[in-house]
Amino acid sequence: MTDNVRKAALDRVTKETSITMELNIDGSGTSRINTGIGFFDHMLDSFARHGLFDLVVNIKGDLYVDTHHTIEDAGIVLGSVIKEALGDKKSIKRYGSVILPMDETLVLCALDLSGRPYLVFDAEFSTDRVGYFDTEMVKEFFYAVSYSAGMNLHLKVITPGNNHHIIECMFKAFAKALDEATRTDPRITDIMSTKGKL
Repeated sequence: MTDNVRKAALDRVTKETSITMELNIDGSGTSRINTGIGFFDHMLDSFARHGLFDLVVNIKGDLYVDTHHTIEDAGIVLGSVIKEALGDKKSIKRYGSVILPMDETLVLCALDLSGRPYLVFDAEFSTDRVGYFDTEMVKEFFYAVSYSAGMNLHLKVITPGNNHHIIECMFKAFAKALDEATRTDPRITDIMSTKGKL
């Protein structure tokens, strides 16, 4: 990370996954996503587009086992590149929130780029899978993001409905809240904290 360039890239290789990811916080919403899980590709594309982030993701995971390692490790890496791209967090708004509708579904997302990881996740799903994406992995993904980024993240389904809609609404709400929290404000000349550090 260099001054005024809020970008980060990370390669992470384990015995379970090989991940390459690039993030530009100040992008235009373009993405190139290949995780091997079609619905997950769709969710990450939605995250990039609605947050106006540029995102490149390439993952080779042990999908012959299941989707767990691929999705969880993607969350770890996404949280890591968010943290790196933001650097010392000077002049950012720090907080972001949105209540986002998608047809019959309504989701609240609120987050704080505090440096202190915490996830509150209030959602239930009525099916085990959407496409080849295991619905129980939604919580695992956001948990990994929040802890790797050092982010306090609250996700709450206010009005449930179709499981595809619930998950997509959560990813879009997260994108919009993160976009708000990462914006700079000229009135904030240092770090938005009484501690002087986030």
